Amino acid sequence: MDKFNSAKAIMIQGTMSNAGKSLIAAALCRIFRQDGYSVAPFKSQNMALNSYITAEGLEMGRAQVMQAEAAGTEPSVLMNPILLKPTSDVGSQVIVNGEVVGNMRAMEYFRRKREFVPQIMNAFGQLSARHDIIVIEGAGSPAELNLKADDIVNMGMARLAKSPVLLVGDIDRGGVFAQLIGTVKLLEPSEQDMIKALIVNKFRGDRSIFRSGVEILEQRSGKPVAGVVPYVHCDIEDEDSLSAKLENRAAGLVDIAVIRLPRISNFTDLDVFSQYGGVSVRYAAKPEQLGKPDLIVIPGTKSTISDMMWLRSCGLEAALKKAASAGTLIFGICGGYQLLGDSVSDPENTEGGGSVRGMELLRAKTVFTPEKRRSRTSGKFAQIDGAFAFLSGAEFSGYEIHMGRTEISGKPLISKPDGTTDGTSGGAYGNVCGCYVHGIFDSGEVSSRLVGELFRRKGLEFTGKAVDRSAYKQSQYDLLADSVRESLDMELIYRILREGI
Repeated sequence: MDKFNSAKAIMIQGTMSNAGKSLIAAALCRIFRQDGYSVAPFKSQNMALNSYITAEGLEMGRAQVMQAEAAGTEPSVLMNPILLKPTSDVGSQVIVNGEVVGNMRAMEYFRRKREFVPQIMNAFGQLSARHDIIVIEGAGSPAELNLKADDIVNMGMARLAKSPVLLVGDIDRGGVFAQLIGTVKLLEPSEQDMIKALIVNKFRGDRSIFRSGVEILEQRSGKPVAGVVPYVHCDIEDEDSLSAKLENRAAGLVDIAVIRLPRISNFTDLDVFSQYGGVSVRYAAKPEQLGKPDLIVIPGTKSTISDMMWLRSCGLEAALKKAASAGTLIFGICGGYQLLGDSVSDPENTEGGGSVRGMELLRAKTVFTPEKRRSRTSGKFAQIDGAFAFLSGAEFSGYEIHMGRTEISGKPLISKPDGTTDGTSGGAYGNVCGCYVHGIFDSGEVSSRLVGELFRRKGLEFTGKAVDRSAYKQSQYDLLADSVRESLDMELIYRILREGI
């Protein structure tokens, strides 16, 4: 291993959202780690409803958590100093260094974003002092000309970090020549100089037929093509709602339906079920898409009250109540747990104000307060009566992240080591239950018991084994890294690292 005298940075930017920046960044994190370097991911500003709570109780985007896992390092808010969680089409909750600073409309944040540069550079500096290589991820496209003023996430960040840039284009969606060449040509000359290589991502089929394409890209852009990366079939958490998994409608032998709320968050809570043969996870946004599943999951949401009104207006509330009456198992997580209760109110205008009647499937009332609960948690399921009794005693670990405080009537769903049995412990009533714990299904004991029960209720024998989610994810990072390493000119990548800008 050729050690660097000081930390080196390399930045992955894309021609558009969902070009594959996050996975290419994760792959490079893994490759550099495999090659003996200490690596950390970094994204100055992330916009996502999928978030995570660190060991310190601070909030960050899940994409950088995934990349940290690939790099073999503990996730830290230093890797994602600014997180924007959309609360509406024009506003977001702004989280800086893991703490909520408030809600801002888009224009207000746009005016103020340069104020956060000191926090960004402090985080980047701390990471650089601890690691050999920092893999930086951009956001969207650097060629969004209307957003370039005071940019802090694409070329602005590359300039601050003095980082060379690899530009990624998505050939699967077509127009990769326009994507890559057009993006380069729309940038200022100084910005063009910072792009050191292009990457063609998500190629399907025989890559040899694209040799002439590589030549055209290099001639027209003046940049070398570092590689043509195939469409990698690996099971790694996706960052945003553009994820293809949200479009799945196919029912398997055992059918799990997830309600696709308008402000759905942390849908990665369901990823573990893809590892069980015969189990499908599909998403329903209309009553006719719900069908007759074996389990319905209502996931988290960033806008509980508005999503409750949406459920009511589109007819899904009625469909869910009908399913509950028929004995279908229903499980709510975080915002989904709140929706299952009797009422949700927001007297301090935390999410926009107002109150709404819930689905009244759990004896629970939720009141929003400005204080956000952020904590890692572990425990086990309580002694449950009713349809979810098979989960009694199953151990889990996960995290809580929510604004509301919930009061429950009746027995809690889970038992915590500290013995608390307040609303954060969830509730169970017959075939309906819910709690605040994200990642509760990642426990092999929980997921295998649940899948086994779903098989049993259909008169089928479950012969699978409990899934070790952590070990599985590590195997997927290796699969991703192997594919990307084989596809990229790593000698060129390391040269770009050493030379910088």
